[in-house]
Amino acid sequence: MTRCGYVALVGAPNAGKSTLLNQLVGAKIAIVTPKVQTTRARVTAIAIEDQSQLIFVDTPGIFKPTRRLEKAMVNAAWSGAEDADRIVLIVDAVKGITKDVERIIAGLRKYNRRAHVILNKIDILKRDSLLGLAQRLSEQEVFDEIFMISALKGDGVAELRAALAAEMPAGPWLYPEDQLALAPMRQLAAEITREKLFLRMNQELPYSLTVETESWEERKDGSIKIQQVIYVSRANYKPMVLGKGGQTIKKIGAMAREELEASLECRVHLFLFVKVREKWLDDPERYREMGLDFPKDD
Repeated sequence: MTRCGYVALVGAPNAGKSTLLNQLVGAKIAIVTPKVQTTRARVTAIAIEDQSQLIFVDTPGIFKPTRRLEKAMVNAAWSGAEDADRIVLIVDAVKGITKDVERIIAGLRKYNRRAHVILNKIDILKRDSLLGLAQRLSEQEVFDEIFMISALKGDGVAELRAALAAEMPAGPWLYPEDQLALAPMRQLAAEITREKLFLRMNQELPYSLTVETESWEERKDGSIKIQQVIYVSRANYKPMVLGKGGQTIKKIGAMAREELEASLECRVHLFLFVKVREKWLDDPERYREMGLDFPKDD
């Protein structure tokens, strides 16, 4: 008997949701950086476990939003969880029950939803501390099961995937067996470049930028020509992205191209451009490009 269902991964920023998603699927679908709030829109990936097809929805971190983009991200997170067959809350075991985790627990109560809870990063925490944290979470009375894993090392991930597979409703698979993600390759390519921007520029890079794939041309020799635009919200950010003599953007392009070639299994010609679009954070079209709904003013 085949099974198929949706699993929403929710959590505070930087709890390890994207790392866990990649482990569950067995391929890199979501970008991963040390920075918080890296995931902006819902990322949907697919895994097969025995006779079950698991459709994972990796949501942006849930926190108290203050800006329009942050509000769109939090709305996307709760929207991704709304219709899921199973919600899984990932908690950074080192940080414990933070204000953001308390906010998510309150949200589960508000929407009358139950969830599994995952304690991540167990490889760097003592057993007594883990058991104490697990006890405090179980007392919240909104969780069914508690799993302990290391998303980075993969410890406990196979057991988690098997448990989720057994819970999915009976029914036919919705997607082909070899499909790993629902996002178009153009969007995934833009996310790869955005990841390299975050990793390369460390604290210098403001969050007020976005990457869009403008053109995608498959050539006769089997290679692919990709043109992408990096939009920044202020003119003084542009030279930061370009770097002295264009060295920074050249390095970012080389890093992104290498990963794209590995993913696409062909030669890639990647061209990056940096443009200033001062009001892109208030432009509904930019939100649609990111897969987000444009939030209404309060």
